[in-house]
Amino acid sequence: MIEGTLETAGERVALECAPDWVASLIDESAAGELRRGRASDASLHVRVESDRSPFEVRGWELFARGAWRRPGQVVLENACGTGFDLCVTCAHDRANFVYRWRPPTQQRAAAYLLRSRFHLLARAVLVQYPVLWWAGTRGRAPLHASVATAGASAPLLTSPSGVGRSTVVFREAQTGGRSTGDNVSVGDGNDVWGLVEPLRVEGGSGRRMPHGRREAALPGRVGSLVPDSLVVLRRGTAAEPRLVDCGPKAAVRALVTSTYMAGELRRYWAFAATLAAGTEIGPAHPPVTSVASAFAAQLPCYVLLFARSRAVGLSELLPAAREGAAACL
Repeated sequence: MIEGTLETAGERVALECAPDWVASLIDESAAGELRRGRASDASLHVRVESDRSPFEVRGWELFARGAWRRPGQVVLENACGTGFDLCVTCAHDRANFVYRWRPPTQQRAAAYLLRSRFHLLARAVLVQYPVLWWAGTRGRAPLHASVATAGASAPLLTSPSGVGRSTVVFREAQTGGRSTGDNVSVGDGNDVWGLVEPLRVEGGSGRRMPHGRREAALPGRVGSLVPDSLVVLRRGTAAEPRLVDCGPKAAVRALVTSTYMAGELRRYWAFAATLAAGTEIGPAHPPVTSVASAFAAQLPCYVLLFARSRAVGLSELLPAAREGAAACL
């Protein structure tokens, strides 16, 4: 059993979970940020019940396969293929997400045979996807990016998975820097709010990831930051790292494509579209491109090309960038 509050993606989420095995997944996903106790002022309530019976949808409209709706409510069967049925109720400025574990045979087998992948997906669908969608109804869009302080700079960092952004964020955090998080954030074109999740790095002591890294706590996590630049991270082939200017159009393209490539969000788009269709609340599609364009229009944009072998800290490069250098180191 777990009951607590989580500040994530700019929202206060009240979490309540009866099944112990699911509670452990939620606790993992909170990355040490879960505050125990009931919260009456949360904008989003997530509850996982022990009840295995189906949600009552008699008289509701079947608007898609496995999805029913009536005014203010939506029920999804086997949400995102996790084995959890979901009932969403929206009223004014708050939303309630109620889950029940009712897996078809295939999902039950996956939960046991592909445990690591199942646990990651279940954590996303139970906690991360609901808050991303609810933040989207407030004008924020999900981004595969994060803001990390590096000296006096606060760049918005984006890259495809596997380039090394998590390592850069972790290195800055270990030397006193702050960050909104690791992989996913939400933004409105001015501010960036972090989605709480464990950091994934080599040498971590937590859950092992499918790509070989392990989860770890992120020191210096903050709820939100205002970026002062947009930096696209790329692998380089030179012996030394380089920071070069990047046009806004190229920066937008990099941020948007990285977001849609992200494995963490692979099943989110259908989840969000189904809830938007069923509730008629929020945008039909998250405004990823317009938010990315707003950031790129007002921030200096750069590409950081990593060295072939030498690690680099952001604080080594970005102060020079603020003085207008096109390349340094």
